Amino acid sequence: MARILAYTTPGQGHLFPLIPILDELHSRGHQIALRTLASQVALMQARGFAAAPISEQVEAIEHDDWRAANPRAALGHAVSIFCARAEYDAPDLQRAIAEEQPDALLVDINSWGGLAAAEAWGGPWAMYCPYPMPLRSKDAPPFGPGLPPANGPFGRLRDRLLRPIVLGTVEKTMLPSLNGVRGGLGLSPLAQVDDMFRRCPLVVYMTAEPFEYPRSDWPASIVMVGPCEWDPPSDTPSWLADITQPIVLVTTSSEFQHDERLLQATFDALADEPVAIVATAPSVDVSHLRPPQNAHLERFIPHGQVLDRAVCAVTHGGMGVTQKALARGVPVCVVPFGRDQLEVARRVDVAGAGTRLPASRLDSRRLRAKIHKAMAMSDGAKRIAAAFAHAGGPIAAANAVETHLLRVAPRELLPG
Repeated sequence: MARILAYTTPGQGHLFPLIPILDELHSRGHQIALRTLASQVALMQARGFAAAPISEQVEAIEHDDWRAANPRAALGHAVSIFCARAEYDAPDLQRAIAEEQPDALLVDINSWGGLAAAEAWGGPWAMYCPYPMPLRSKDAPPFGPGLPPANGPFGRLRDRLLRPIVLGTVEKTMLPSLNGVRGGLGLSPLAQVDDMFRRCPLVVYMTAEPFEYPRSDWPASIVMVGPCEWDPPSDTPSWLADITQPIVLVTTSSEFQHDERLLQATFDALADEPVAIVATAPSVDVSHLRPPQNAHLERFIPHGQVLDRAVCAVTHGGMGVTQKALARGVPVCVVPFGRDQLEVARRVDVAGAGTRLPASRLDSRRLRAKIHKAMAMSDGAKRIAAAFAHAGGPIAAANAVETHLLRVAPRELLPG
């Protein structure tokens, strides 16, 4: 059996989807070493992993793109954050490789220095991606602003004209910094952003078509496995079992982005509706919020417990919670605030699995209408749920790691 070293960025949204894959590999007899957030190390050690924290210097660089004035500026700011982390996560992964002596690596797509260190290492390695892939494609609009897919020749012309505008700022910020890191590792420079993602022998992509836009030019390295869901261990609150009304889940990001107004807008929109609102706010100040009588506001509750009984999920557009709802056939109303959330929101809309409302237009009246419309779209959500189940989840991901990196015969997928 092999020793596999996994390396994550400092975000729970990038650690939690990885855990069921590591659990599956561990159950097959592989040894798992993990470098991740310091706050999660003890929990990961309890799962049987040889876990240790990533560099303090990486965790110290705050993901504060919410300060940007608009989505395009926020994207550029996020790129500068990942570039700054790359200066530290490249040597950090190198140290981990020296300490763990792995047979294979599994590296977070947002660890840009880690991806370079994995490439320079020379052994078998894979990248995992828990959000929409930012790859150029003739079949998809440029990544970032959440544009709908092109329809006809004018749409394709739109994409050709906008692609350099949308990606130009990103590449101008990203390439000099990353090529400096790569040069220090003895690697050739990147000519464009895509090169960083195409160098990898295997990309474990945690979604599936048709939620992701079908493309004729996917690299052969990409294996779509559907969402890989994991919640921290937690007792079910007693009040949840007492709820008899249909449940609407509303949640904000696990990384601070000033999206707490989504909670109050949902409270105001549904205060007089025959539903129970379950709200989670893992990263924002809720002291000023005014929950109505039909709402339960918690800092944290595992979403799976709520979604099993929900009729709709109102989200900020994080890929994790959005796909977690859709995997249960629960339609989604997405109010994106930035990051990859505009892309997630558009995919929900295009898939007919829910609705989207730009954060700039958020108010209780519009949100109420969007939630009601989403509730009527359960058929679209169930279609996506079936596609996710067919993709195979953690079993398919572990098969891909074994067959592509370890040259082990694949295991049969369990029925979805």
